[in-house]
Amino acid sequence: MTPRPPNRRYAFKTAVSLLAGFLPWSADTARAETPFYPTVKPRRLVFPRDYGAHPEYRTEWWYLTGWLGQGQSAVSFQLTFFRSRTQHAPENPSRLAPSQLLFAHAAIAMGQENVFVHANRAGRLNGSSLHADTSDTDLRFEDWFLRRIQGHASEAYEGHFSDKDFSLSFEARTNQKVILRGRDGFSQKGPSPEQASHYYSRAPLSVNGNVQRGKQKKTLQGQAWLDHEWSSQLLMPGAVGWDWVGINLLDGGTLMAFRIRNNQSESIYAHVDMRDREGRPTKDGEPLRWQASGSWRSKSLIDYPIPMDLVIGAELYRLVPLMMAQEVDARASTGGFYWEGAVSLMKGERLLGRGFLELTGYGTPLQL
Repeated sequence: MTPRPPNRRYAFKTAVSLLAGFLPWSADTARAETPFYPTVKPRRLVFPRDYGAHPEYRTEWWYLTGWLGQGQSAVSFQLTFFRSRTQHAPENPSRLAPSQLLFAHAAIAMGQENVFVHANRAGRLNGSSLHADTSDTDLRFEDWFLRRIQGHASEAYEGHFSDKDFSLSFEARTNQKVILRGRDGFSQKGPSPEQASHYYSRAPLSVNGNVQRGKQKKTLQGQAWLDHEWSSQLLMPGAVGWDWVGINLLDGGTLMAFRIRNNQSESIYAHVDMRDREGRPTKDGEPLRWQASGSWRSKSLIDYPIPMDLVIGAELYRLVPLMMAQEVDARASTGGFYWEGAVSLMKGERLLGRGFLELTGYGTPLQL
């Protein structure tokens, strides 16, 4: 395991200070500041270019989640890289100008041991130890990385992250086409055109992972999911956060659903996209309702609505967590608390698939 450099604590304080000065934004402040950044407009996504970074836009992330192993003994993981453009003038010649920031989050959940561990990092993009390539998926934060590898018959994503309590190296492979969200990758997040992102997924991914926690080492197989999304404004007026789920179905299909939520926990914009194993939509755009079937209070004293039910059309599905305690403390990087964890998709007593659920804005309104 690569030791942390001695200035990591200073780097975290510096990045958080920069974040406080340039990044916090709600739907209201975004409306005033958005002209500094380009607006996402419908266009044809071009690959491999659009696998890479889009530094002109305000916010971007690559989000890879996975399940390794089976049953209650399964191990889940997530690795996320966030790129954020500040309002520093791009023509500033100083290499210390914080015009682009990079954040990285990682977590592992071990069901049988009921253990959830996570880590996060923050700093300036510098092109060397902190890097986000613009031509393809190639992200690096010191020894953490995520990159795409093109093979003859399939594509693969390689990744690694580590902390004092855990490490994971993985390869996630697919021969499936890119799933373009919304209208050819233009994904609405509200009724107005500027409330949108460019968004695609790679799922399902077949993943092999080497997990280490303390002296315990495991080599496991499973499935993973990658989302890549970029925008200059995501939250519509009145929004405090979002709920999102991505599920790899056991029959080879996928389910993605999200809603934008107000401070009464009411959906003010929602969308669902279910596909079969060939990638053909089966429940695209059907009526979607999110409803809590339970409540769990975290150590941060936030009440999260889990387990959660999804009502798609006339059908009821339940999202059951691998464990309840999967709250992420991101105060040292992107800010605040949110629940992000492994869940199973159930219909009655029948298991339909596995994936990840994200619940943001429940303690305080989300600020990106």
